[in-house]
Amino acid sequence: MRFEGRTALVTGSGGGIGRSAAEQLAREGAQVVVADLDLALAKETVERITTAGGTASAIEVDVADEPSVEAMVATAIDRYGRLDAALNNAGISDSPRPFAELPFADWQRMIAVNLTGVFLCMKHEIRAMAEQEPLDGFRGALCATSSGAGRIPAPGQPHYTAAKHGVLGLVKLAAQEHLAQGIRSNAILPGSTDTPMMHRNNPPEFIQMLEKYSPGGQLGKAEDVAAAAVWLLSPEARHVNGQSIAVDGGGVMI
Repeated sequence: MRFEGRTALVTGSGGGIGRSAAEQLAREGAQVVVADLDLALAKETVERITTAGGTASAIEVDVADEPSVEAMVATAIDRYGRLDAALNNAGISDSPRPFAELPFADWQRMIAVNLTGVFLCMKHEIRAMAEQEPLDGFRGALCATSSGAGRIPAPGQPHYTAAKHGVLGLVKLAAQEHLAQGIRSNAILPGSTDTPMMHRNNPPEFIQMLEKYSPGGQLGKAEDVAAAAVWLLSPEARHVNGQSIAVDGGGVMI
């Protein structure tokens, strides 16, 4: 029960990696704020958690909108009194296209959700954590979901690649600037992972190709990726700060 008596916030937790992380945090004692753009999916996650005996509540959030993010963090504090852990996982993906043919509107949307969204969440989470009393010497822990594309280019996705590289920069800066306040920041870098988003955005033949070239010949599992994030948020990772951990079976070794 590494999170007993603690509050955790997970964005993009209506499914996939976010849902799995929210469920794991709840199983380990956290009161979980399940945040997603799709409130119905967030409520499904909450129902799964409460049915299993955990504590959770749902909130709708648009991570690209600052008032929405600010309200999300304020709601977490109002409901549970403090914020100890936050996984900034909400994000979108896109189909590959040639660099010079990417519409500007698609670039803007990707950056708004996958990069600006992480910045806004971290900004307001850090503010909230900095004002609370420490637990076991720390005021809070942050984790952001980047990608293997945060280290190497994702072919045909300049906007996704730029956003995920940017997330790692934000995490490093926050880690450097806020450790003195007792706030840690880290990132996970999933490889190709079997999630609803993966199946929504790609045809079956493309997924089969990904499986073929993935380590071990299979896509990663959401629960395995989530477990790495949960560990980074836990007291066990108290001396881990500013790091980016690949969870991809060894697909990217840098």
